[in-house]
Amino acid sequence: MTDRSVLHATFAVSRLYPAAPARVFQAFADPAIKRRWFIEADGWTIDEYTVDFAEGGRERSRFRFGDGPPMASDAVYHEIVPDRRIVYSYAMTVEGKRISVSLATIAIAADGTGTRLVYTEQAAFLDGADVPANRETGWRELLDMLALELDRQTAAA
Repeated sequence: MTDRSVLHATFAVSRLYPAAPARVFQAFADPAIKRRWFIEADGWTIDEYTVDFAEGGRERSRFRFGDGPPMASDAVYHEIVPDRRIVYSYAMTVEGKRISVSLATIAIAADGTGTRLVYTEQAAFLDGADVPANRETGWRELLDMLALELDRQTAAA
């Protein structure tokens, strides 16, 4: 029998963006915009990405890095307060095996002429298949990609 374990962890990542809260919120709410910064990157193959951005709605991602194993993220949106807050839960799998289940909160607030975003995740990492440091690093990189997307939008305007 395989040893079973769970490691609980909480982390928060804060970013200041030179964009209005409505623009930062829209980068999560608009599926085309979110796809660009959240899931599209060099070396990644996207097999599926569907979003119903509404309370009770779901987000489903299926992807692979290079020739790596298939990965998936399945999320449910629990609370959406436009331009202020998003609360959702999600499960990650690798090759069909669940590696974590998380509750995530995205807090968005005006800060001077920009926006402060705080991403907080409370996670259960299952059976040693993932660790908190990897997930936090991943979210730091994703929020950096969000900054690039917001900059791209500003330059195009």
